[in-house]
Amino acid sequence: MDIESTSTGSTLLAAAGNWTVAAEHFATPEATALRRAYYAEVAGRYWKRPVTEAEIDEGLRDDPADDLAPPTGRFVVGRLAGTPRACGGIRLLDPVTVELTRVYVDPRARGTGGGAALLTALEAAARALGAERVRLDTRSDLVEARALYARQGYAEIPAYNAGQYAEHWFEKPLT
Repeated sequence: MDIESTSTGSTLLAAAGNWTVAAEHFATPEATALRRAYYAEVAGRYWKRPVTEAEIDEGLRDDPADDLAPPTGRFVVGRLAGTPRACGGIRLLDPVTVELTRVYVDPRARGTGGGAALLTALEAAARALGAERVRLDTRSDLVEARALYARQGYAEIPAYNAGQYAEHWFEKPLT
């Protein structure tokens, strides 16, 4: 899909089935709710228990999203039939490499094409920033994410960072 503006003025980056994905500031109410849901899920899986609102607040403070806005990155929100159900971001690591982060699809919407639509949009945003490749790290317990990345052409690579929670590293060329 070509990049175009939506009726709200945001930039539509991808559409597939009932999904649309558009660039959106990470601090809008809908983007914030999705980032909180993302953190609740990844932290809850890691700790093997539900997380508290205070723990979510602390996690978001400890890992701010400031670099997911122009000029260093982008954040996107995916909507299924108009309802916000997914999000993700990219940040520049160097002039030709972006890192994919905070990729999340609401469990109620998994299996409907939202993950692929998110990656399509984030890769388009990466190209617009001049990136030639996308990298990411993830954990072993995030099996759905690892399967999505493999289906979308991401290959496992040696570690490119020393992230505290990183157990798998992936890369996809964009050129």
